[in-house]
Amino acid sequence: MSDVREISSPTNPLIKEIRALHMRKSRIETGRFLAEGARTIREALDNGTVPELIVYRADQRDEPAVTVVRKAAAAAGTALVEVNAAILEKISNRDNPQSVIGVFRQKIRSLSELDPLRAPLWLALEGVRDPGNFGTCVRTADAVGAGGVILIGTTCDPFSPEAVRATMGSIFAVPVFAASTQEAVDLLARWPGTSVGTALQGAEDYRQVKFRAPTIIVNGTEQSGLTQEMRDACGKLAKLPMRGRADSLNLSVAASVMLYAALDRLLPDG
Repeated sequence: MSDVREISSPTNPLIKEIRALHMRKSRIETGRFLAEGARTIREALDNGTVPELIVYRADQRDEPAVTVVRKAAAAAGTALVEVNAAILEKISNRDNPQSVIGVFRQKIRSLSELDPLRAPLWLALEGVRDPGNFGTCVRTADAVGAGGVILIGTTCDPFSPEAVRATMGSIFAVPVFAASTQEAVDLLARWPGTSVGTALQGAEDYRQVKFRAPTIIVNGTEQSGLTQEMRDACGKLAKLPMRGRADSLNLSVAASVMLYAALDRLLPDG
């Protein structure tokens, strides 16, 4: 069982270190990130990811959700830090923070660790810039049981507080891979199932596409969609018909539609 460290000063060096994780530079230098909320931290623990430390409000230590997380984290060897409400608010950078905040080690996988046959469905995102879109995509990938989310090219930071918050804990359940454009092109060239890019240039209505496992759905940037290089690399291009005045859908919405369409009509491999 871990000892509890009580901190009452907002200028404490450890508090400063934790607060610094709101900055991408600090996350890159330390390889750590923040996750807020008892539910999210419990998701991490349930998925075998142990926080390096958790910070919680002293006056809420005995709340049921906090108690469960405290005890589970302590049993796993996590450092426990007890603070007052004002310090937790500073760490959170939010006016109404959750009662528990965890510090975790980042884990980004390379494509050499990806086995397409490990799952029937995968999601790839080229150049995603909005952390909320990324987080929602991870959450949806988790919902459909996807094998992982592949980030292609220059993207948002998948471990920013905004991105992690949008995943609602799924960041700990869904493997995240990083790839250059060329690595992604090479992956799609040897993909054993169906690779489908979502693009307005698509020849097929998404409702007519036949998905064969393993299927990988590839979505492009919020502003301009898939690049020509990625469109050429996909085995199929599917479009989502626009019936009204809108000429496109939000990235996370488009990814969700495609993932559930594939899940509904996925054919066995072979």
